[in-house]
Amino acid sequence: MLQYDLDQVKEYRQFILGSKAEIGKVIVGLDDVVEKVLIAVLCNGHVLLEGVPGLGKTMLVNTMSQVFRLKFARIQFTPDLMPADITGTNILMEDKSGRRYFQFQPGPLFAQLILADEINRATAKTQSALLEAMQEGSVTVAGQTRMLEQPFFVIATQNPIELEGTYPLPEAQVDRFFFKLKVDYPSLSELNDILRRTTSDITVKPESVITGDELKELQQVIRQIPIADPVIDYASRVVLATHPTNNALNKVKQYVRYGASPRAAQSLVLAGKAAAFLAGRYNVDYQDIKAVAAPSLRHRIMLNFEGQAAQLDIDLLIKEIIDNTAELRK
Repeated sequence: MLQYDLDQVKEYRQFILGSKAEIGKVIVGLDDVVEKVLIAVLCNGHVLLEGVPGLGKTMLVNTMSQVFRLKFARIQFTPDLMPADITGTNILMEDKSGRRYFQFQPGPLFAQLILADEINRATAKTQSALLEAMQEGSVTVAGQTRMLEQPFFVIATQNPIELEGTYPLPEAQVDRFFFKLKVDYPSLSELNDILRRTTSDITVKPESVITGDELKELQQVIRQIPIADPVIDYASRVVLATHPTNNALNKVKQYVRYGASPRAAQSLVLAGKAAAFLAGRYNVDYQDIKAVAAPSLRHRIMLNFEGQAAQLDIDLLIKEIIDNTAELRK
């Protein structure tokens, strides 16, 4: 049962719809990306954005920090970036009496909304420091663990075309991302709108709609949205269908090396709850699971050599799995 009355839940929903409208004042197009990022935020999840430079990824994250009143930090990942550059380090200080002491200087990870730009350009050592922050909500420096302020989100970007000088994310880190979203090029009308907004002297500033503390409360509301056992079973069967087992589709057996992890099932259920909430419904339907299947699964399915050589479209594979997974109706 919900701890909040429906009137309060509806009020929260208006906050989120208002947030989406404020983001739309700055971001042209990308409606599906914005909605999916909001779903991830409602579920306290991290997001991996994949797209070529110049499509508004940085502006989207910066705008969200203003709308949700969150501390924002941008980290430009490069191969020479060290873990201390993002976590912070102890600095030797001296007081008026000449006594020396170490003082911790926080790094950019001590914000609430982190834009990890071109994350695949960081070395494995730096990526591991980010992994602790994403999974544990803390950083460890000089043997001391420091907690990060909540809510805490990492929205990372990577360029799918330029691979020179990059370090592909290990599966363990990719799995920590709640969603992987593809940022596509704008349409003609959207591009025209972008040019009108960005080449004039008119500056649009989004208004703050909801605070970080209110967002944490809303995240708890999302978790209380009911989901029937048959729908949970459906989400589990979709995830299991990504594994090349005896009962899998022939295409999965032929092209997939490893299927999605249990985190994918958690992502499906939680994101389904947030999708139902945004749609104004207070229980999860099969359609909600289908709507979030691609961003939940596409980065968690590993193709074998044959699948990579065939350049198999994982999104089409996910659609085929969804189409062949039966819904249980009473």
